[in-house]
Amino acid sequence: MTGLLGGAFDPPHNGHLVLADEATRRFRLERLVVVVTGVAPHKEVETDPETRYGLAVAAFAGRPGVEVSRHELDRPGPSYTVDTARWAADRYGDAIFLVGADELASFLDWKDPDEVLRRVRLGVATRPGYPRELLDPVLARLERPDRVELFEIPELPISSTGIRERVARGLAIDGLVPPAVAALIVTRGLYRQLDPCPPGSLG
Repeated sequence: MTGLLGGAFDPPHNGHLVLADEATRRFRLERLVVVVTGVAPHKEVETDPETRYGLAVAAFAGRPGVEVSRHELDRPGPSYTVDTARWAADRYGDAIFLVGADELASFLDWKDPDEVLRRVRLGVATRPGYPRELLDPVLARLERPDRVELFEIPELPISSTGIRERVARGLAIDGLVPPAVAALIVTRGLYRQLDPCPPGSLG
């Protein structure tokens, strides 16, 4: 089975790696495709796509069975998950799209959520103590709630927003991002100015 891990990766951090590892074990993934968002439809991402793609390549370099995809970067227009789900189903067949619990909580606001589930399954990462009742109303309104599976990952208080803020304030990010990502942030002078993006479940 192929797993899909999408996101802005602005920047990728150790929480993304933990999610990737836990999902690979849980779903016995043969392949994990990291899909870097091109044009985010629901939030402003100031860092350009090519920079974020380079950060993602650095973050996941050398990890067996992991590939970083340019699909959303090279496709024109906003990066809607439903379009990526169609592409993944055609290319990989049986695939599971990995999201955080907070993303599932807003899943009904996505473009064509039921079509997403017709094309791929959802693997939803929850953290210890996450209130399942926040997700039940969403599942109740889906055509195929059976194609949504929850799995637990360790609690890691890391977000891309928090990392950007630390860099802008001149604080260390050791232990928050892979060393190769930290090196790129320094050499490219990234995130020296605070941005207005709100924190997300995984950044």
